[in-house]
Parts: sequence; structure tokens; C-alpha cells
Amino acid sequence: MRAKASDMHSKDCVKVAVRVRPFNKRERDAGSRCIISLVSTSISIQDPRDCHNRRSFCFDYAYWSHSGFTRDQTGLFVPEEPGGRYADQHSVFQDLGVGILENALQGYNATLLAYGQTGSGKSYSMVGYGPNKGLVPKLCDRLFEAIRENQENRQCQVVDLLSRGSRSAGGLRVREELQRGFYVEGLRKIPCENALQVEQLMEQGTRTRTTAATHMNANSSRSHMLIILQLKQIFSKESITKQSNINLVDLAGSERQRSSGSEADRLKEGTAINLSLTTLGNVISALADVAVGKKVVHIPYRDSVLTKLLQSALGGNSRTVMIATLSPADICYEESLSTLRYAERAKRIQNRAVVNESPTERLVKELKAENARLLQKLSRMDQEGRRATDESKELRQLLTQNELQIRAIQTLWEQHLQEALKDWEQQYANITQERRMMQMYPYILNINEDAQLSGVVKLFIQEGEWGIGLCDSAPRSISIKGLGIQEHHAVFRNEQRRVTLTPLTGSKVIVNGNAVYETAELQHLDRLILGSNCTYLFVGYPSERGGEDWSRYDYDYFQSELAAAEGIHLSESNTGCSQTDPSLLAVFYDYIQLMPMVAEANQISQELSKGVEFKLEIKNLALSDSRGHDLQKDIVVRVTAAGSKQVWMWSKAKFVNRKFLMEEVYQQFKAAQHEDNRVEGLLAVVLPRDKDPFWDPVEPLLLGTTHLWLQSLAFRIPLEEQLEVLGSEGTEEAILQAQLVPCTSTGLPLGEDDILIDPSEVLGRRLDFQLVLDQCCGVRWIREARNRGIQIGFRVFDCSEPLYTPAVWHNINPLLDHRVQFTSLQTSQRLLDYLQSSAVVLELWGLQEGCSVLSSSLGAVRMTAEGAFIIDLLHPSQAALSDSAELSCSVGALQQDVEELKSLNESLRKENHSLREQLNAVKNGGDGARGRSLRPSCDAEFARALKVFYHSMTSVRGQLQRLRRHRPSEESDLLGLRLFVDEQSRLLRDFSEQLEDGVSTLKQDVAAIVRRKRERSGIWS
Repeated sequence: MRAKASDMHSKDCVKVAVRVRPFNKRERDAGSRCIISLVSTSISIQDPRDCHNRRSFCFDYAYWSHSGFTRDQTGLFVPEEPGGRYADQHSVFQDLGVGILENALQGYNATLLAYGQTGSGKSYSMVGYGPNKGLVPKLCDRLFEAIRENQENRQCQVVDLLSRGSRSAGGLRVREELQRGFYVEGLRKIPCENALQVEQLMEQGTRTRTTAATHMNANSSRSHMLIILQLKQIFSKESITKQSNINLVDLAGSERQRSSGSEADRLKEGTAINLSLTTLGNVISALADVAVGKKVVHIPYRDSVLTKLLQSALGGNSRTVMIATLSPADICYEESLSTLRYAERAKRIQNRAVVNESPTERLVKELKAENARLLQKLSRMDQEGRRATDESKELRQLLTQNELQIRAIQTLWEQHLQEALKDWEQQYANITQERRMMQMYPYILNINEDAQLSGVVKLFIQEGEWGIGLCDSAPRSISIKGLGIQEHHAVFRNEQRRVTLTPLTGSKVIVNGNAVYETAELQHLDRLILGSNCTYLFVGYPSERGGEDWSRYDYDYFQSELAAAEGIHLSESNTGCSQTDPSLLAVFYDYIQLMPMVAEANQISQELSKGVEFKLEIKNLALSDSRGHDLQKDIVVRVTAAGSKQVWMWSKAKFVNRKFLMEEVYQQFKAAQHEDNRVEGLLAVVLPRDKDPFWDPVEPLLLGTTHLWLQSLAFRIPLEEQLEVLGSEGTEEAILQAQLVPCTSTGLPLGEDDILIDPSEVLGRRLDFQLVLDQCCGVRWIREARNRGIQIGFRVFDCSEPLYTPAVWHNINPLLDHRVQFTSLQTSQRLLDYLQSSAVVLELWGLQEGCSVLSSSLGAVRMTAEGAFIIDLLHPSQAALSDSAELSCSVGALQQDVEELKSLNESLRKENHSLREQLNAVKNGGDGARGRSLRPSCDAEFARALKVFYHSMTSVRGQLQRLRRHRPSEESDLLGLRLFVDEQSRLLRDFSEQLEDGVSTLKQDVAAIVRRKRERSGIWS
């Protein structure tokens, strides 16, 4: 569905369109739901965490491309039903592309900006793929159709942003002239006479863009693409020339804008690409303020290269359209909302577009007339004997300049084409040669994170031996560049139609997800990763190629293979009735997204000799909350300094930012190395700590947690446990000895007679207990480095702040001897429910030299005179409500008590009368002794039975933990697996026997107590 907007050039304000794409594979697998709705030109987005929080926006055009489409026989995506709401590529072009072309033909500059997060559909809308052509190729087709239909002489030039020759390290310079404004110095301009040539130039630019991204260790989502079509029209009758620029801009992925404000980092946001998007946002905001009448002192066009080049498109001499592309998935809510806000600001900008025309023929006539006058004047001066030499010299210079201007204006279009003919012939020859070699030899095909850039680079493996690496001087070498690529990296051998790959010493080669150290024979569609992250698909001889779908081997496929080799994969058994948890899928995709970045960061650290190692971890993978529910999982990066053994935990957002800053340091180092300036190279690497992206101030780290269940406190039964402290990924970090001790207000332990049969007996009464942390054993954190320490943190019930034990340093088996008493002055049902269903989560914190020790904040904590922490405190408003309820019921309760006392008094009278008669009937002596002994305490017997049962359950729980930890080794063979199965069976048998013994003993004890009570009921009932 799209808007029915008025004619595009009725106003000079920026027109904004939004387009909602279908779910991609990640979002479908994660079970994402659509949070975007669209009605006419209005679009709404709902916060997935709050169904009542919905934001609405209105734009000039709105396109629904999320659903309601099908694929026809030619591969085109079309609406399922005629007149359906699905907006295809043709609909988008009719609204946006046609208007841009009409403006250009009228002599206006025109600009189309594509904005949105990576993977939101920018490239599909701008370029498209296959038969679903995007705005740029459709616009070129229509432009040359207009040229053929029109009898006027219209000339078109394409500006290629990427030079074919060698580029300087700093790239091309942006200059400024008074008349031209900002322009790129040294940019090639190539004349074109049909749309096919424009497409070929775009392919060439994409190829160079891909290669440059590989060389610079960057992916396409961190680069902008700007295509400039220059249209020059000469109108002979009117003696005027119209010249207009059509700027087609595919901006870098906008998701970095959201992360830049989501988490504080001591270092600036990297990189220049992100700075350019930020500056573009600042320019748009300033221009939007100007449009609504606010006073703006400065519009920061000069703060980035991007905004310099787009100055005419934003607030200048251009008619501009922005298309913002969105993902409708709930997991992309933040990025989509940010994009909508960005687009909303942009639609308020107003430009000042004018027709760019000049009187060509009249200018030529005036120049010729002026030249004639100059010639006459020079002739007279020569006749007068050259009396004014200086004046004669100045006239000749003016004459030469005018002749050059006339020659430039009168240069024919065919002459421009002749100048570019050699370039075109060379390009045609290269394309023909590549197609011919594809039918003769195997080759490797580049795979890029951006699908539009995959398959652009083909490296052919001809017969014989071919070295691959940085070296390009050897006669039989294939030159590639990228992080981790050695001068001589590996050797391909193509002999007898068999291709093998041999890694050389020190090089990193991965085939189908597994590292390769010896010669490996390659099969058709094998996946290769060279260095840190140069990904290629091996394509065999034409005879080996069938009708396979190569598209499944995308960038994610490569990373999923790597993750599976590390043991991180999605189980295929989750199909059918049960499905993989969507949250786990989201974490899995985050993991494979960060894997190549971590590999690159490790390679940069190695090349810069930083001695820092990066490792991906899944936060909370094996941890749970106080009720045993799984915690939300997330990806973190563990950063370790090899020399000092310092460790940091970085969030995903922080690592991504630091990775970009590392790239900047690396680029400076390589540039200095290229110039053979060792001093500058060292300065680029040895940075002060406050500017070093590889370093951070050290902080305490959460090493792991364990649970101490509180159910025994509800019965006032003491508990002593040896608890296994598990790390985030399930590794054993330490063993913690802890106790729960029911006690008196003064801290004395309670005895067996104080054990409760019914936990509700404690309601409304005072409850005291102590948490005792005796010792930590086998602390892995300190075993790895003896200069470290630990603390234990915990929070009980409604304590507002966590409490911490004193820090203990340099000891693998530290003695804690920490005792804390908690008191509930009037036990509530809420506290009782907490004790029966929850645990105290004990957190093991790791300390490092130079980090601050964790301290308990006791400002908001209430304590008794004996020093116990008071819990189960009612909020003042809750206490007031409770008091008023008690007062309103007090009279009724008193009356009821009076009635009950009367009834009890009557029953006691009857019982006294009965007892008196029985005593009279009993003889003196033995019978009296028997009567005194027949009144035992059944409650005490129940308490003892329960205590025995709880102690047996402690050992059962330990056995269960051993079963959970018991896993086969990853390197186990068939014999090892059989031994594991036997051991597992034995553990299960022991667990079953212990559980049955505990339950059987409890049943026997309870039956005996009940039997004895029934025997005595004849006397005491």
C-alpha cells in the first residue's frame, strides 16, 4: 500500500517514504511477531514490552512489502491478488523514481537517500536483485528511454566514486569552490550512451567497494555508497544548457546510532562512518528546527565528508527524497523506532531548488566577438611597434583563455565517447575473459555479510601450483588482502582435475568450519575461511556443478559452521512438536554475528603486539534466579590481558564500539608502516591508557552463582550445605560451604523441640535465622592468578541493597567465617511463601589488583538492637492499610473470642468431671506410673522424623548435582562413550536408591507415630 501524494515537485521540502520488508530467516526462526501496522500513509509501531505503548508517524509515502506477495514464473515478486496492499519494486519506482527523473530533466538537481539498519532492505530498494530491479537500474533504463524519445541532444555522465588506479591511504580529498560548492577532487567521469553501460559501471564500483572493504577490514554496512548521474541537455533553439545531478545515496547501516547512546563508554564512539551518520542526524535536526522557525546559529555541514557532499541535497539546491527501510520484527524495535524518528525530522527540511541553466550559444558568440576585438587590438599594437609589451601579453592570455572556453563548450559528445572507448573495450574484454574462464576452471567466490557484495570477486585456480597470500610479485600467485593473511598463506594445486589446498606455516585456514593444518582435497561448494575472516566458496569444475542452490551458503552459513565447531549450535531435534526457544535463537544469531569480529579483534591485537585476547561467552547460560527460573541470556566478550592477567567483561555494544576504534588504530599503524615511518607507527600503537581501546579500568567480575534453598527455615530446621558455584556457562568455579540456622533474637540456635510441623504456625510471630558462609574451596579464579581475591554477595527477601562478605585475597581455599542474622518481627504470608519457594542466590565476585572492593550500602537497611537485619517490613502505605483493617475487625474478633472462651470453659468442665471419675477408678501404685507415662509429645516425634528426612534429602540433592555435571568428554571415542553410559547408569541407580530410602524411612516413621497416637487416643482423646 502506498500513499497517494501530490506531485513531487509542487514543493521544495524533502519527501520521505518508508518501506516495511518481510521477515528474514533469523526473524522467522526466532518466532518474531510483527509490531508495525500501516494505514494509508500512517505507520504505527508498538513496543513489544508494553502493549499500550504505541507510536504513530505520518509520511509522504508508505509501502507495505511485508506480506501479501507471491513469486511469478519470471522470479518477480508481485501482489497475491490484483490491487493488493503489497508494494512491489515497480510501485516504489513509479512514486519515487519517476519524480526524481522528471526533476532532473527539468534541470533540477535531485537526490534519493536510502536510510535504515543493516539488512532492512536498503540495497534491495536501491539496487534490487535478479528480475526485481531497484530504483537505480530502473531510473537508468527510463533515463535513456527519454533520451531516445527526445530529439534534443541530451548528454549523460556517470561519476564513479572509486578510482581504478592505486588510491592514497587517505582516499580522495573533498574540496570546496564558491560556485561548485563541495566536490571530490580527482573523481573519474565516464560518459555512457545506454543503461547497460551504467549497470556495468555500477558492477565495477561494487567490485572495487568489496575489495576495498576486505583490504580495510570492514564490511559494506559500515560504508556509504554515492552514485552521481550527471545529465547535461543542450537546447539549440533557446541557446541554453541545462545540467543536473541525480544523487543516489545508500547510507551505512543505522543500527550503530542506537547503540551509541545505549551504553556509556569511556571512549568516543567509533568510527568515522558512525560520526558521519551522527553528523547527518545533527544537520537534519538543525534544518528541521529552521523549517519550524527556530533560531539556529550553525548547521554542521563541515563536520563530516558525507554531509559536505550532501549539502545541496539537504537545505540546498536539490529536490530530495528519503526512503527509510524498516524491519517489522519485535527484536528490531529499537532500531526501527530510531529510523522512524530520523525520517520524521527529515520530512520537515525545506530546500531551495532552482533550474541549472546557462545560455550556451549566446556565450559562444560573445566569446568569439570578444576574441575578434582582442585580435584587432593586438594587430594595431603590432603596427604601432609593440609599444605596450605588458598590455600585449595580457591580451594574448585573455585570447588563449577564451579560445579554450570555446573549444570546451563546442566539444562534441561523440568525441567524449571516443576518449572512453578504450576503457569500455577493456571492460568488455575483462567480462568476456571472466565468463570464459568460469567455464574452464574451478575458482573461489567471495562471500560477504552484505548479500549484494557476495559473488563479486572470483579468483581462478588454473592448472598447476598457485600460491595465495599478500605477495603479488610471484608469477603464479593469487593476491588477496585482509586481516591475518600472510605474505605466503597457502598453496592451491590443480592436478588431474583435483584441487588441493595446503596451508603454510603460521597461516590460518578453515575448511567447512574446521581448522586445516595439512593438505586437504577440496570438493565442489566447500567453504573456505582464510586468515581472520576472508570467506570464500569453492566452485569446482563445470562437470561437478549441478543444479544446486548456492544461495544457502551465505555469510551466516559460514559463521554457523564455525559456531558448531565450537559446540554452539541449535539442536535439530527441536523440530516437530517442540520448538527452539526464540530467546536462544536470538542469542545464537548474536553469537555468529560477533564471531568474525572477535576473530578480527584477536588478529589486530596480535599484529599490534597488544597481548589482549577476546573470547565470546553466553551470559547466564546455566544460571537461574531465586525461584529457579532461567535468567535472560545475552552475549558478552571476555577480554584478557596476557601479561597482567587482568580480565574485563564487555557487553556486545561496548565490544562493537571498541572494535571500530581498534580498526582506526590498526589503519593508522598500517599507513605508517606503508610509509616506512617507524616512529609514527609506534605512536599509532602505543597509546595512552585513557585513549587505548584495548584497555579499561579493572572492576569486580561476577564469576558465578549458587542457590541455597530456604524451605527448611519454614519448619525452623537447620540446614548445612556444600554448594557448587557455577559460572555463566556451567563451569565449576568453586565449592561454597554454607548454613541456615534458625535462632533466637540473641543468636542462639534453636533445638529440636522448636521444629514446626505446620509452617503457618510462624505467621504473625517473630522469626530469626542466620546465614553462615564458612569457607570457599577450590576457587578457580585465584588458582589462575594468585594476586586475585573474592567476595560473596547476596540479597535476602526484600533487602533493598545486596550484602557482601569481606574481601579475601591470594587463597585458593579462603576461609570466610561470615555470619549474618535476619529478623522478621511479624512474619507475613509473603515471607512464608518466599521461604517455601525461593533460594538465596549467592554470587561469587572476583577481585583484581587495582579494582575497588564491593561494599554493602546500609543506608536504607533497618537493624535490631542486637545487630540483625530486619526483613519483611511493610511499606508505610501497606502498614496503614493493615492497621485500619485490624482496627475495623478488633471489636468483632473480641466478641468471637468471648464466645469461644465460654464454649471452651464448658468443655473443660465436662473433661474435668470425666478425669475425676477415671482417677477414682485407678488404683494406687503401678497404674499411676503408667498414667503419667502415657502423655508423650507427638509433635517432637514428627519433628525428629522430618529432620532425618531433610538430612537425607541433602545427600540426594548432591547426587542430583553430580548427575547434572556429568557429561562425556568432547574427544570421547566409542569406548569412552560406553564407559560414560555405564557411569551414568550407576549414578542414576545410586540416586534412585537414596531417594527411595529417604521417602521410605519418612513413611515408616509417620506410620509409627500415627499408630502410637491412635493407641493412646482411647485415653487422651
